[in-house]
Amino acid sequence: MSRRALILGAKSAIAQAIARRLAAEGFDLILAARNKSQMEPFAADIEIRFNGAVGLVEFEALEWDTLSSFGARIEREFGEFQLVVLVVGYLGDHRKAMRDSEEMQQILHSNFTSSALVLGHLANYLEEKKEPCGIIGIGSVAGDRGRQSNYLYGAAKGGLALFLQGLRNRLSATQVHVMTVKPGFVDTPMTEDMEGLFLVASPESVANDIVRAYKKKRDILYTPWFWRYIMLIIKYIPERIFKRLKL
Repeated sequence: MSRRALILGAKSAIAQAIARRLAAEGFDLILAARNKSQMEPFAADIEIRFNGAVGLVEFEALEWDTLSSFGARIEREFGEFQLVVLVVGYLGDHRKAMRDSEEMQQILHSNFTSSALVLGHLANYLEEKKEPCGIIGIGSVAGDRGRQSNYLYGAAKGGLALFLQGLRNRLSATQVHVMTVKPGFVDTPMTEDMEGLFLVASPESVANDIVRAYKKKRDILYTPWFWRYIMLIIKYIPERIFKRLKL
């Protein structure tokens, strides 16, 4: 039986790099994105390059009332799937969000609330299958400590990391493995206008790290690897000093 992966937020550069890497590993794919038609050229390219099946489905993370039945809908349309990869994210405009409730809600709900809701329901679906399955949640190093420049995005990603940690704890006695991924700066359209970036990784290198770590059943992955140590230093700066830093 073929292995099948569901990728949520499949339009992002990281998601598409992961899709190519999984297809190379022999996975069939279900790509879920807000605009299905925009994904058709990418899906066709994957099918030609890797000779695998690729399904497309429209997915709106903020339509919460559709999320509880999403797993069953996917199975009806495409068949069973064994891996869920969540790459849903919205950086937003932090300065605007400090005074604009709609922008603040979109940052918080896109990066945490919607992600937790859909993963919670899909975790139940995978647990009931009684076979080896997995969940990969893409968070961010921004969730490791609150900084004045992006604490809304960071708070949401930090919440997602805690959610995944609890989910991993709950499912540890089952056949569902949960992996949290914390990328540093990645060269994507979401970051192209950001100033002061350093140690920027390519989506392809991040995808390679993710698939390699998942095969080893890692629990938490910082990618590239050195971000684990950068964030370790940042987390241990005393608060009385950290609060004065312009970060």
